[in-house]
Amino acid sequence: MLYLWYSVSLMNSLFQYLQNFYPLSKEAQKAISEISQTVLIKKNTDLQSIGHTCKTIYFLKKGVARIYYFKDGIDITESFSFENNIVVRFESLFTSQPSKKAIQVLEDSELVAINSPKLFKLYDQFPETERLFRKIFEAALVDTVNRVESIQFHTAEERYKHLMHEAPDVLKRVPLKYIASYLGITPVSLSRIRAQK
Repeated sequence: MLYLWYSVSLMNSLFQYLQNFYPLSKEAQKAISEISQTVLIKKNTDLQSIGHTCKTIYFLKKGVARIYYFKDGIDITESFSFENNIVVRFESLFTSQPSKKAIQVLEDSELVAINSPKLFKLYDQFPETERLFRKIFEAALVDTVNRVESIQFHTAEERYKHLMHEAPDVLKRVPLKYIASYLGITPVSLSRIRAQK
């Protein structure tokens, strides 16, 4: 179930996050506020489903989300997002094509939803918004490349240790089957790696 309302505190959290990338004028912040909604969504719910065209950039204030897809009928987790991060399906956002992936929240979550077509129209009026989101998208691209290289060059055990370093409480918050698929291994292999500790 998804609930929409307006939360000043959530919007303030969004702007604190954005400030880490590039400063925004009060006018630009107001313009972004006007094209955003705050969202409350229950755990184990798809925020965006497979086949949906992504037209929203989400800021996750509270909760855990994952992007997943199906291959040969198997549920595969592509990525996790935790508090104070952006969640978006970039391949759909930039091509305006339906995505083969979905976004699911794994806990009751609070988010800010930014309407991306309206955001892109703000670029000419507020050039700092374009610079800001370019920096965010560049950081996301680097994360994606690092994820691919991790699969190419690191063992499952190394990837597991890295995940534990990045998100120490992931085992308490994310089902093991999703962690295993994210690491590219079976749940049995994950159990073996965990037993080595």
